[in-house]
Amino acid sequence: MCSIIGYCGKPIDKEAFEEGFWRTLSRGPDDSRMIEVGQGLLGFHRLSIMGLHPEGMQPFTLNGSAVVCNGEIYGFEQFRMELSPEYTFKSDSDCEILLPLYEKYGCYMFSMLDAEFACILYDAKEDTFIAARDPIGIRPLYYGYDPNGTILFASEPKNLVGLVAQILPFPPGHYYKDEVFYCYCDIAAVKSYHKQDMETACCNIREKLIAGVQKRLVADAKVGFLLSGGLDSSLVCAIAARESSKPIQTFAIGMREDAIDLKYARQVADFIGSDHTEVIISREMVLDALEPVVELLGTFDITTIRASIGMYLVCKYIHENTDIRVLLTGEISDELFGYKYTDFAPSADAFQKEAKKRIQELHMYDVLRADRCISVNSLEARVPFGDLDFVKYVMAIDPEMKLNKYGKGKYLLRHAFEGLGYLPDEILWREKAAFSDAVGHSMVDYLKAFAEKYFTDAEFEAEILEYDHARPFTKESLLYRELFEKYYPNQSQMIIGFWMPNKDWAGCNVNDPSARVLSNYGASGK
Repeated sequence: MCSIIGYCGKPIDKEAFEEGFWRTLSRGPDDSRMIEVGQGLLGFHRLSIMGLHPEGMQPFTLNGSAVVCNGEIYGFEQFRMELSPEYTFKSDSDCEILLPLYEKYGCYMFSMLDAEFACILYDAKEDTFIAARDPIGIRPLYYGYDPNGTILFASEPKNLVGLVAQILPFPPGHYYKDEVFYCYCDIAAVKSYHKQDMETACCNIREKLIAGVQKRLVADAKVGFLLSGGLDSSLVCAIAARESSKPIQTFAIGMREDAIDLKYARQVADFIGSDHTEVIISREMVLDALEPVVELLGTFDITTIRASIGMYLVCKYIHENTDIRVLLTGEISDELFGYKYTDFAPSADAFQKEAKKRIQELHMYDVLRADRCISVNSLEARVPFGDLDFVKYVMAIDPEMKLNKYGKGKYLLRHAFEGLGYLPDEILWREKAAFSDAVGHSMVDYLKAFAEKYFTDAEFEAEILEYDHARPFTKESLLYRELFEKYYPNQSQMIIGFWMPNKDWAGCNVNDPSARVLSNYGASGK
C-alpha cells in the first residue's frame, strides 16, 4: 500500500499541502518524495512490495511526464515485453510500465489494466494532469478544488482537510482529464447474462477465483492472510495453501468473552496446515480503538466502524509482531453472491439491482474498511474476490441462479468447491455471520452500551437535528457521527449514507445493520 497526492496547478499554500501529504506516511513508510511537474506537484509515500530496490521509487518520469501510482498491476510482465523494444526499464516495479504505456495508448490504457490502482499522471506534452481509479475502487482516491478552482487528488480525505472546501471520492472505473470525468469501465453493468447450466457456472467460478488468488500471491514482500473461519476468507486461505510450498500464515481475531469465529478459524487452519495466530481482544481494547478507527476510516457508517475495530486490531498485531507486508482478505464475496438480507430479495431482478448497487458503492464501505485498517498499519490489502475477471463473470451469471432457492445462501460459491477437499463440509456449508458479530456479539453490545450512556435521551433528540445528510437514528450512530465531524468537519457527503439492508423488501425494514436483527439469522451466530 502506498500514498499518492497531486496538486494540479500552482499551490496556494505549498506548506499546507506538504503537511497534508505527511498525514498518510503510514501508507508508505519506506521512502517519500515530492516533485514539481508543470505548475503543480506530485507526491509519493512508498511501501515496497514489488521491485524492492531504490530504482522502484516513484514518481516515475519519462520525457518530462511523471506518474505516481498506488497499485498492483497484474500481468505487467507482458506489457514490459511489449514495451521493451522502445523503452529501457530501470526497475522491477509493476508501475513503471504506466508512462510508456500512456505514451503508446493514451487514456485507453486504463481499460487495458488488470489492476487494483489509483494514479495521478502529468502529461508534459499537453501540460495537463490525468487521474484514474480501478473499476471497483479497491485503491482509494479523493479529490477537491482549492479556492482558485484548481483540482487536488489524494489517497485519503485526511490529506485534503483544510485544503479544499468539499472532499469527494473519485468515482471508480473513471479517469479525469481536462476537467471531465470519463467512465472507462462500469464493472457492475451487465449487457447480457451467461446461458450456462449450474455445473458449468460453478466450474468457472472455481477456476476464476483460484486464478484471482494465484496472481495475488506474487510479491517481493512477505504475504499473510486474514482468516475469520467464514466461507470467503477460508476459501482464499485454502486455495493459497494449495498454491504455496510452505505453510501460509493466517490470523484470526475474537473477543475474550464470546468469540464465534475463532473456533472455526482454528478448524480451517488445522485442516489446511497453516501457521495460525489468534488475537484476543477485550472491552477496553475495543473502546480505546473506537476514536482512532473513526479517524483513520473517515466514515460515520455503523457497520463499517463496527467491523473495522476487529480488523484494525488484528492488523495492528500483524504490523507489530511480524514482517508481513501483504494481506489477502475475503471482501467482495457478499456483494456478488448475497448477504443474509438478500435472502429476502423479491425477485431475480431485485437481487441483481441490489448487487449492482453494492458493487458500485463498495468503495465507501467494505473496501474502504479493508484499505484503511490494513494501510494504517503499513500493510497492503489484496482482494481475490475483487479480481476484475471474476467480478465481471459472477455479475453476468443469471440472477435466477444466484437467488437463495437452495436453503443456503451463496450456494453457487459453496457448490463450486464441494467435494474437492478444499475445506471441511462444516465450514463450506457454515451459515453466514457478519464479521463484527462473529468477532463476538459482546463487541457490538459494548459499543452500543457505551453510546447509550454517552447521550441522554434529550441530548440525542436535540443533536440529531444538527445533521441533514445521513441523519443519525440511534445513539450509536450519533456517537460515530460526532467523532467523524471532529476530524472531517462538514464532509459527510464523502459517504452516500448508512450501509443497511434494503428497507423496501419485506423482512428488511430494520434499524440496525447487523444480520442479528433479521429473522433468518438462525444458526449464524453459533
